[in-house]
Amino acid sequence: MLSSWVEGADGSGFPAEHLPLGVFSTGGGEPRVGARIGDRVLDLARLSVDGSLGGAAEGQALAAPTLNAFLASGPAAWQAVRDRVTELVCDPAAQARVTPALVPVSAATLHLPIAVADYVDFYSSLEHATNLGRMFRPDAEPLLPNWRHLPVAYHGRAGTVVVSGTHVARPAGQRRSRDGAIEFGPSTRLDIELELGFVVGVPSRWGHPVPIGEAAGHVFGVALVNDWSARDIQVWEGQPLGPFLGKSFATTMSGWVTPLAALAGCHVDGPPQDPEPLEYLRLAEPWGLDIELEVALAPAGAATATQPKPISRGTAAGLYWRLPQQIAHLTVNGAHMRTGDLLASGTISGPDRGSEGSLIELTVNGAESLEVAGVRRTFLEDGDQVVLRGWARPEDGVTIELGEAAGRIVPANA
Repeated sequence: MLSSWVEGADGSGFPAEHLPLGVFSTGGGEPRVGARIGDRVLDLARLSVDGSLGGAAEGQALAAPTLNAFLASGPAAWQAVRDRVTELVCDPAAQARVTPALVPVSAATLHLPIAVADYVDFYSSLEHATNLGRMFRPDAEPLLPNWRHLPVAYHGRAGTVVVSGTHVARPAGQRRSRDGAIEFGPSTRLDIELELGFVVGVPSRWGHPVPIGEAAGHVFGVALVNDWSARDIQVWEGQPLGPFLGKSFATTMSGWVTPLAALAGCHVDGPPQDPEPLEYLRLAEPWGLDIELEVALAPAGAATATQPKPISRGTAAGLYWRLPQQIAHLTVNGAHMRTGDLLASGTISGPDRGSEGSLIELTVNGAESLEVAGVRRTFLEDGDQVVLRGWARPEDGVTIELGEAAGRIVPANA
């Protein structure tokens, strides 16, 4: 019986909304939509050929090279397909249809799961914002006056979002040296940012703000995100308008998108907000997400080959600004969301040492190096590999793996 691949605490199949979706190919074939079930990928495009997952529209959406068409179909269609997947996987009579559609994860090539429409990166962690404020403004208040009043964010480049496993070329740009000279060259302070990304399915209307109580209904799911950062380029160019070349060169997202519905059991209150947000940002229900997060590093130059070693562990539960608030603020001026928008949380850091979501925090702006596999690091060197991982536990006996967002640094292009 196939239910062992979707097994819950009592041995029965767990609900279909726990299944992450992605886009994969095999043997050089066309990318299509699949569902991750343990160590297998269920080829939804193949299953849909005979109408097992709905009608012609569903079949076309699942055979597409991105999730966008399926995302645009809306929550009712998402649920219907997921329900049908669970029925098929857990039904012994359906094995003859389902088994040929199962592919080992090791044989599948993952592709960027969405055609990214717009990319917005928020700045939602109080601990991260405070840590950076203390580094960059040691004689002033760590937080700027607006930070506790609204979800600060910037618009990134949708075209440089890449799928997990893609190599990242070291970026080049301007920076100011310690003696004050302005120079150009490859970044010497290349960093990572541990984030959650929220994938928009249902678009909103231009000119019509999304009320906070309706915000989550526009979101299909969650993915891990690494918003790579060149700190030396960023600090020089970022005044007064903020991130540009120091951020726009690459953003890595996981190949699997976990449905938001799967995380309903992970909702927690989150930290108190003081002062109370303006009315359009006031939450009526808990929207912190208790998702465990990890940053792992495999440094180049280790004496022996090594798997990535954890250098930071934390949780998303403590994010100050939560998803519905981010969407309410994003759209309050009339800006609209589109299917395939990627909304990232910003770096997620905790209050304890070892829970920081970036190297600039873990090494106190480069003053304290980390030792990993016998190699010391402050910022990333060529050949280093970074892997972000996440886990959710929405109910007893059930663990949802959010996949991973991995990338290896390669030398700057000439």
